[in-house]
This record gives sequence, structure tokens and C-alpha cells, in this order.
Amino acid sequence: MRKLRNTLYVETEDAYLALEGENVVVKGSDQVIGRVPLHTLESIVSFSYRGASPALMGKCAQDGVTLAFFSPTGQFLARTTGETHGNVLLRREQYRRADCAEASTASLRLSISLGGLYRRADCAEASTAVARAFIQGKVFNCRWLLERSVRDHGLRLDGERVATASARLQAALGRLESAPDVATVRAVEGNAASEYFGVFGELVLRNREFFSFGGRSRRPPLDSVNALLSFAYSLLATDCAGALEAAGLDCFVGFLHCDRAGRRSLALDLMEELRPVFVDRFVLTLINNQVVGPKDFETRETGEVRIAARARRRVLEQWQARKRREVTHPYLKEKIRWGEVPFAQAMLLAKHLRGDLDGYPPFFWK
Repeated sequence: MRKLRNTLYVETEDAYLALEGENVVVKGSDQVIGRVPLHTLESIVSFSYRGASPALMGKCAQDGVTLAFFSPTGQFLARTTGETHGNVLLRREQYRRADCAEASTASLRLSISLGGLYRRADCAEASTAVARAFIQGKVFNCRWLLERSVRDHGLRLDGERVATASARLQAALGRLESAPDVATVRAVEGNAASEYFGVFGELVLRNREFFSFGGRSRRPPLDSVNALLSFAYSLLATDCAGALEAAGLDCFVGFLHCDRAGRRSLALDLMEELRPVFVDRFVLTLINNQVVGPKDFETRETGEVRIAARARRRVLEQWQARKRREVTHPYLKEKIRWGEVPFAQAMLLAKHLRGDLDGYPPFFWK
């Protein structure tokens, strides 16, 4: 199992990151703010507008340390990558499956030979199976989060409404079992997400007037709950991208999300099943334990809601602490840290694509 090291978060807006020997040096306008040995780091996340030196970016790429850049307000900007590592045959299989993901019944009929038809049909089913597994994990984990909330806080929320949504998510799992193609998987996921976020606000137990949640809003987030969700989702996406690259996979070529220039489609695929257990639980904990409050958010003239700089450090500290906690992996049956879960899932996906596993096992959390 991959050893989990630390993530360095740089929040000072005018900080500049440089390499001195084997150390990451964080420099302010006129002084050195901090110095960290590079070999102790898994990743570096910078919220500074000044960036980093080419020497540091090159060293991070060479040593496999993820270096991600965000704007001071938390918007993802870029991530450094070096030479692609891993088995070229693994990536060829990934690309072949991804090309088949969009294969439709009509296109299959255009195959010249029966042999070609069967090969393309098998390939399309194999890619659909991977996409289906991602969403099965997501819907299962969304449902279990609702079920746990009713069990633990049934008297403080509309239990009947949440239970109804949970039952509909259970029905969605049944529809996923028979989903014939990726388009159907996407449709089931969209309906399930609508049901889930339709009752997500019920799980907020503190400061409900301020942390009211009427649904998911992304670009931009229009309330404080969405601001927290979007910020944490961007952190999870960076972790998933790094895990996939470490496993030898191309994080830009996915099975569920379509190819788009600059979009890390496979990282978005992988994080689907992890969103409820990584981010949604985390955000609810921040709110319900009053780690964040009304004074920790700013609203711009456009209506966009942002996490204030003073609160972002608190959120990042809690995020890092959460990643250090242990969980028993449902498939591997061994205890790992939460921060290792993306690496474990990326490894299992690579094993499946290489033919070592018959199917990709989603992360079913309980």
C-alpha cells in the first residue's frame, strides 16, 4: 500500500515557492515564511498568485509530488505533470475502453464483419461496466449517508422526506444494474443526484437559516453550503488525479465524463463514488460542529459566495486531519488512511484494466 505523506498548503497570497537543495522554500514579499523537505511531501497545494519556480515544478514532476495551483479564492487553475510513467499497455487499454464508451447500438451495426461487431460490443460493455461501477458506488454512498443521518439525527430532521429519497436511490441502484450503455448510466446518475441534493439541506443541523440549501449551484456557488462543497470537491479532484497518475493511468481520459480539453475526465470519474464520503460528510461536519459559521463567508456583487481567507485555513486543517483518519477498505479488507483511498481505488482500476480483476470494485462505505 502506498505510504501517505503530507500535503503542504500555501495560503499566503503573495507567497512564491522555490527549490533550495532538497527543500521547498516558501518566500513572502521580503522574508522566508517556511522551509519543508520535499521528500516528506505527497503534494503541494498553492493558493498564491505568484506561483512557483520552474526548478521546483520540474523537481516535483520528477519525484512524483503533485503541485496544484488555485486562485486565492479557491478556483482550480493548473497542476504540474512530468513524464508519463506506467505500463504503456495499460494506457492503451484505457484509451481503447474510453473510445468504446460512446459506442451506440447504431454504430455497432455499421461493423463490417460479425467478428468486428462482437469485438466492439464486448468493448462497449466493458467500458460501460466501469462507468456503471463508479455511479453504483456514488449512489450507494449517497443513500448510506442519508440512512445514517436518519438513524443518528432522526428527531432533528424530516425523516420521512429523507427516507423517501433514500428509497428512490435504492431504486436507482436497481436501474443501474441493467443500464445498457454509458448514456443510460449518466441519466440514472443525474436523477439520483437530483433526489439526493433535494434533501441534502435536511442534514444541516446548525445555523439552518444561514446554511440553507436549495440545490447544487456550481459556477459560481450561490450559497455557503455550495461554496464549501465546490472548494472541497476541487481538493478531492486534485487528489484523485495524482492517484491515477501514480497508478500509470491518464487522468484526462475517462469512461463516464466526455473528453474535453483540459478536463481531467478520469479523475472526475473516480471521485464520483468518493464525493459523498469524502466531501459531503466533511462539509456537514464543518457546519454541524460549528467549525465554520456565518462570519466565514463573503458574498460578491455577482451573487457568488466565497469562503473567507481566515476560514479557508481552518477548512484545510480539518481536511488534512480527516485524511489521516483510518478506515477499513471494503474490498481490500485492511485498514488504510482516508487519504490513501483514492490511491487504492486507482490501483484497483489499473488492475482491472490489466485483466487482473474481473471488474472494478467501487468503494462502498458503511
